[in-house]
Amino acid sequence: MRADPSEGRPAGTLSKLNSRELLDLLRDGNEQAGSRLFARYLPLLHRWGHRRLPRWTRGAVDTADVVQDALLHTFRRLPSFEAERDGALLGYLRRTLINRIRDQFRLAARRPAPVQLDGNQAGQDASPLDIAITLETRERYRRALTRLRANDRNAILARLEHGFTYEQLALILRKPTAEAARLAVRRALVRLAREMERG
Repeated sequence: MRADPSEGRPAGTLSKLNSRELLDLLRDGNEQAGSRLFARYLPLLHRWGHRRLPRWTRGAVDTADVVQDALLHTFRRLPSFEAERDGALLGYLRRTLINRIRDQFRLAARRPAPVQLDGNQAGQDASPLDIAITLETRERYRRALTRLRANDRNAILARLEHGFTYEQLALILRKPTAEAARLAVRRALVRLAREMERG
């Protein structure tokens, strides 16, 4: 059975150890040493990260979340981390945090900017009233169309629903010129409007 590496140390002495010593204890299985490292670096990294995380990303993510994510990511790799000098662990944590912040830049760039909505902002979709009016108008249009003479009906359908030019309409409607076809469509539309008013 493995001996507790912190055995023989009075309570509270972990806070007096430097990071390399805590790291060695953590590698030997002392979870309290890991907690002490976490507690030591969390406030430092939070202040450091808050200044580097731009305001426009803060709505999408909290600084504390990014820092904790970086710390947890790093602490999973600590058993294989070799600290060559006293500040090596802090440098490693900062590098990990910078990478996490860059990830947040990428994510925030892919998302549209948040828009504050108020109760007065109109929706993009048609309202139920608009839909009802459109359906009613379409039905009146169809009924009025059936009451027109065949020439007027053909002129309206060819122009409005099929999008033929006036030159093409002149051939279809057997008119001598494009201008004559335009006048025929105009007269047909006036008759259609009258029929639609009737219901």
